[in-house]
Amino acid sequence: MGEAVKAVVVPRSGETVDVDELIALVKQQKGSHHAPKSVDVVDSIPVSAVGKPDKKALRARYWAGSDRVVH
Repeated sequence: MGEAVKAVVVPRSGETVDVDELIALVKQQKGSHHAPKSVDVVDSIPVSAVGKPDKKALRARYWAGSDRVVH
């Protein structure tokens, strides 16, 4: 459907994220089909009114300007 596994990561305060190490760890623990093709490090993840991650708002960042949106 044109989608690939992407990880959106919020690092802990004062920590950094090694993207290659993260991808390798997921491949080791879960297998290569679960490993993200890319990793975005962000300051925060949008949250819904009930306090859960808002997946629609998160996806909207990446599908802005597209004719077709796949969920």
